Parts: sequence; structure tokens; C-alpha cells
Amino acid sequence: MKINPTLIGFIKKELIQTLRDPRMKFLLFVAPIVQMTIFGVALSSDVKNIRLAAIFDSKDYVMRDIYERSIEGKWFVPASVAGETDPFQMIKSGRADAVLVAPPGGFTRGLGRRDAPLQLLVDATNVTQGQSVENYLRTIVQSTVMDDLKLKKLPEPIQFSVRVLYNPELETPLFMVPGVMCSLMVLTTMILSMTAIVREKEMGTFEMLISAPISSTEVILGKTIPYVILGMANFPLTLGVAMFAFGVPLRGSFFILLIAAFAFVCTSVAIGVLISTFCKNQQQSTLASFMYMFPATMFSGMMFPVANMPNYLKWIAYCDPLEHYLGLLRNIMLKGGGMHYVVVHVSALILMAVICMFVSFKRFRTTLQ
Repeated sequence: MKINPTLIGFIKKELIQTLRDPRMKFLLFVAPIVQMTIFGVALSSDVKNIRLAAIFDSKDYVMRDIYERSIEGKWFVPASVAGETDPFQMIKSGRADAVLVAPPGGFTRGLGRRDAPLQLLVDATNVTQGQSVENYLRTIVQSTVMDDLKLKKLPEPIQFSVRVLYNPELETPLFMVPGVMCSLMVLTTMILSMTAIVREKEMGTFEMLISAPISSTEVILGKTIPYVILGMANFPLTLGVAMFAFGVPLRGSFFILLIAAFAFVCTSVAIGVLISTFCKNQQQSTLASFMYMFPATMFSGMMFPVANMPNYLKWIAYCDPLEHYLGLLRNIMLKGGGMHYVVVHVSALILMAVICMFVSFKRFRTTLQ
């Protein structure tokens, strides 16, 4: 079989040209290893770190033991609900994922009368977590009652009165569709703004902008504002599909949801512009967008709860704009939108946008001058 020397030479040329760029070598060889290492440690389908609150009398020792055993295990952590007495508000505010409520008169006294119904309120905006909480607590309650009352076997099973909030049928679309909305809005904002600027560099028209009688601020704003407009124009379309095609409710304010979407679009465009300052051609921008989107999606909480991640890796999720926007979508659309939650996460998005645009301005001004 005769080897085509032209083809061999062309292949060598492409390999040398690709591997000559240190950035390309990093994206091809180093970044996948880093991602595999981080994801292998951070991503877990196990449900743990569930924020649990319990409402009971101080003399109700069995109920106290149930709560303490829950916290001592690997599944639950104490919820920060100081001063709050309404279990519904604990969950609506986002401070608790589950609330265990003792019956009137106390759970301990009720066990003596064989009338001790426990009420469990569960936040089911996270379907996987909502399905697991009851099973976890049922096991803990039964073992605690047997140990405290010195029983070898329960005379009858403990009955839970479970109230599933915000997604009572545990429908997966209500959990997943907001994540799809995030991904679509990123595609129409960050990636488009990034590739448009890189295309200008690759075609050589970026030098024309430098020589034109316009300021660097006008150049940057002219390259970012159109994609903010496109992103916001795309938002009603994705929201309409989510509500009318998949039945995702809008229980909160549309105006607040619009503010959250605007903050996220500005952040996505700012990140796209920032990434474009480090890319010289569209090949690099395509790889860079992939290297950003994959970790951003994994750390957003779209498929794996952020609470499951080790504490030393959670900061990556907290720096991910998709995590903040996805939380806002689920909170506003499914729970009605707690004002404290909205303010915290919208502020985080605005801060990210400001930082990215500031760094982009500095890099662009250096290039333009």
C-alpha cells in the first residue's frame, strides 16, 4: 500500500501547528485531567447535607434524640432557622430542606398513648432529595424509638404525615426544565458574544475598529449590548415553553424573575467577553467555551446537589453563575421567591458581571491602545 506523502505532510503540519500553541496543549491535555479529578471528587448522587429543622418541646426527649441522631449521621445538617417558628416559612425562605414537627403534647407522650403522628415537611424542588428524606428519617425514628423505649420490635410502624411542598407529584420536569433554561440562555449570550469578538480578530477587522474614531468604551459596549438584548429577547420564549409545554408554574413575581434573568444575561455576556480576550481564533474560543460550559453545568446543581460536594470544592459552585441563576429560577418559579434569597443571589450575579467587565475593559484598552 502506497503512502500518500502529501497527506502525511499535511497531517504533520496540522499537528505541529496545533501543538505549537501552549494554550491548545493545556486545553487538550491538562484541562481534561483537572476536570476528571475535580468531578470525581465533587459529584455524587448520594443525598446528604440535608438542612433539617425540628419543632418540639424541650421535655420531649425522644424527639430530641431523633433530631440529634439525624444530625450525627451523614445525611443531615442543622438548618439555620434561629427565631423562626413557622415550618412552612423555614422551607420557603430556603433555610431548611426538611422540617420535622412533633404532635401536640409531644412525641414522647404520644408514644405512651400510641397516638404519635409525626409531620414531615419536605422541599421537593430537588426531586432526588425530596424522595430520600422520608426514607432516611423513617429509619432514624424507628431505631431511636426502639432504643429509648427499650423495645426489641415496634408494636406498630411509625406513621409519617408527609407534606411535599412545591412539587407534590415529584415531577422531574419541574426540577430539570429550569436547568435547561439556564443552558439555552448561556448558549445565546456567552458563546455568541465570545465567538463574535474572536471572529473579528481572526478576520483582521478588529484592527479597523482600533483605527476608527471611537473610544475603547464604545467598542466594548458595542460588542456586548447587542447580546444582552438578544439574551433578554430569548428569555420570554424559553419561559413560555417551560410554562405551557412542560407545566412549570410561575408562583413568584414575573418582574423579579425578569431582574434575575437580566443579571444572569449580563454576567454571561461579561464572561464571554472576558474569555474572548484570551483567544486568538475561533478554534480556541470553541474549546474554551466547552471547557467552561461543562464544569459550569456540573457545578450548577442541575443534576447533582451542591450540598453533596465537599466543603473545599463548594467555592467553585458558588463562583458559578449558573448555580445562582438556577437557584433563582427554582426559587421564584416553584416557591414564590423569598426576598432574602433573591437579593443574595442577584447580588452575586451582579458582582460577577462587574468583575468580568472590569478585567475585560483593562485587557481591551491595553490592546486598543
